[in-house]
Amino acid sequence: MSRRYDCADTGDRATGLREAASAIRRGELVVLPTDTLYGVGADAFSPEAVGALLDAKGRGRNMPSPVLVGSPTTLHGLVTDFSEQAWELVDAFWPGGLTLVARHQPSLRWDLGDTRGTVAVRMPLHPVALELLNTTGPLAVSSANKTGGPSPATCDEAQGQLGDAISVYLDGGRADHATASTIVDVTGKTPVVLRAGAISVEQLREVVPDLEAGS
Repeated sequence: MSRRYDCADTGDRATGLREAASAIRRGELVVLPTDTLYGVGADAFSPEAVGALLDAKGRGRNMPSPVLVGSPTTLHGLVTDFSEQAWELVDAFWPGGLTLVARHQPSLRWDLGDTRGTVAVRMPLHPVALELLNTTGPLAVSSANKTGGPSPATCDEAQGQLGDAISVYLDGGRADHATASTIVDVTGKTPVVLRAGAISVEQLREVVPDLEAGS
């Protein structure tokens, strides 16, 4: 049976965050608000939990889950060969609607799907998400919808699609932007936009002028 907490209420928010962190530690799934869309989260270092996340979405391993972090410093333990341009993008747009695809540390024991040695990582600009992430550590988080379903801007929309597959729903109101993050690949010499989204190419090029828009 799912539990839902209203994060606009101080007491409910504290209880919800505590229950959400406990659920993550048990390998269960949590829906959380972010600055872009609602996400469904699992312990990034639990293959079973990540597998449950993919199953809940009806998603295959060929579409691996991104990872959310609570601080840029967390990157030092997650990624390798992170360029100066990549750090400049982090400095300019984190927390916010920018996901970076980077090479992950080969020593990491996780299974996010068929990632080919990379990880898509983002720091969201949302107080509830950041408080949870700073309690749990990195979470595998994907949009809280069934694959092919509408992207959820509210907790109701997420719950309508995922139902009792989720242990805890954290209701943070309507998402500020309701636009998916922009995804930039920083694994090569020049950053490449893989998906347009919350951060425009023009904004990115103010920081990295030679950024490629992709095909």
